[in-house]
Amino acid sequence: MYQEKLKYDWLTIGLYFAIMLFGWINIYAAGYSEEHAKVFDFSVQHGKQIIWMGVSLLLAAVIILTEPRVFSNTAYAIYGIVLGLLILTLFLAVTVNGGKSWIDLGFFRFQPSEFAKFATALAVAKYMSAIDIDMKNLRTKMVVAALIAIPAALIFLQHDTGSALVFIGFILPLYREGLSGKFLIIGVTAIVLFVLALLVDKFILLGALAAIAVLYLFVWLNKRTSRDYWHTIAVVACCALFVFSVDFVFNSVLESHQRERIDVLLGKSDDTKGSGYNVDQSKLAIGSGGFIGKGFLNGTLTKADFVPEQETDFIFCTVGEEWGFVGCVALLVLYTLLLQRLIVMAERQRSTFARVYGYAVASILFIHLFVNVGMVLGLVPVIGIPLPFFSYGGSSLLAFTILLFIFIRQDASKNQLL
Repeated sequence: MYQEKLKYDWLTIGLYFAIMLFGWINIYAAGYSEEHAKVFDFSVQHGKQIIWMGVSLLLAAVIILTEPRVFSNTAYAIYGIVLGLLILTLFLAVTVNGGKSWIDLGFFRFQPSEFAKFATALAVAKYMSAIDIDMKNLRTKMVVAALIAIPAALIFLQHDTGSALVFIGFILPLYREGLSGKFLIIGVTAIVLFVLALLVDKFILLGALAAIAVLYLFVWLNKRTSRDYWHTIAVVACCALFVFSVDFVFNSVLESHQRERIDVLLGKSDDTKGSGYNVDQSKLAIGSGGFIGKGFLNGTLTKADFVPEQETDFIFCTVGEEWGFVGCVALLVLYTLLLQRLIVMAERQRSTFARVYGYAVASILFIHLFVNVGMVLGLVPVIGIPLPFFSYGGSSLLAFTILLFIFIRQDASKNQLL
């Protein structure tokens, strides 16, 4: 029996409702036609989304009524089940947009990779809540890395690179729990070197790295030891190996369409009718909306179907065209408030499990928001991931709802989960 009345964070729940409702309005606008103008036309996407919204709300209610310790006690079991589904997907999946990440049940197609995010968050939070866990310990780092890398690798094998990259976000809650900032620096450095290796002659790049190393040793360091020299040489050697491996990764690991999208982003290609078509049209749609937009259902580019995947991955351009700069800012403010609220909630948790899980929720939502809006604006490569609670799709809406409401339920019982 609970000793205290549960206190649900209604602001977070309200933000969830607001984003989901605004998303449905834009799904309706993106696919609008006079033939299917009825709100409850279940033969088209806006009607189907109403069903998924209803199922999501029912699922949220079930989670709210569930004893919070159930999620901690079953974390590894849920993780194992989802891993099984990911493996099964490799053999049973149907191909959708070049990826093999969907299982077709006849009446419903679902994407296990969406559910892998909350399952991994539960598993990582469960492991990190053990009494003797220390992020400075090598064994701890290896176990956590394995928990994150296994589902990410299985998803990558399904040719769903976007969903696999989302798992990079798990480094943020680990950083909060004591992971050295060196790993963040290494990650950022790797990204920068990868991009530069595609744009700059590799020997020029290595010369610049050597110059930085010399400056570090003889200008920035006041006292130098033999260890400093060997560490610097080792770092430069690792960077050199990484730089010369970029061509292999780019040409042999990435798919052809992924290479084309990166080339378009970096300005090495200007294929506005091929790989750059989606981004080019989405920027035109957003730009045409101006400050206040063309008005609800008045998006000419939206109605003419110029932007592919406009109800799913590129739905943000519908917001830009019909609601303008004001609508885009309003949506980003809603997401910012939600992320800020999740961080506040995570910091007030009294259990390590709930705190780690809360930061994982915020990190996953942030990565999705950053990448989705970034690719629509042409700031990051097109890798095809949905806008949380906003894009059309049953699997993503259900998975994001589970992800969020498990944390809302944990937060409601924060004074009892010690």
